[in-house]
Amino acid sequence: MGQTMDQMKMVNQLRKAQKELKNEIVEVEAGDGAVVVQISAELKIKKVKLDPEKIDFDDIRELERWIENCMRDGYAKAQEIATEKMKPLMGGLGNLGL
Repeated sequence: MGQTMDQMKMVNQLRKAQKELKNEIVEVEAGDGAVVVQISAELKIKKVKLDPEKIDFDDIRELERWIENCMRDGYAKAQEIATEKMKPLMGGLGNLGL
């Protein structure tokens, strides 16, 4: 599989960037901190935290909306970070035959 040195360098840079995405964490909240969600830039949920003192459990629909908002906003922000981190590497992938 005769990869050139440039191709091997690009693959190594890509792997390094993918590892770095694990450490990039986005934290979003809703309901004045009633719901806090942490999502990594590799789009994995790291933590969900609920503050029962700020939640009206008689209004579960509001809690559901807060969770949905956190997930949507968190994924969008994490995806932006991942895109920015990977963008410089994407131009070289065409040379790898991928």
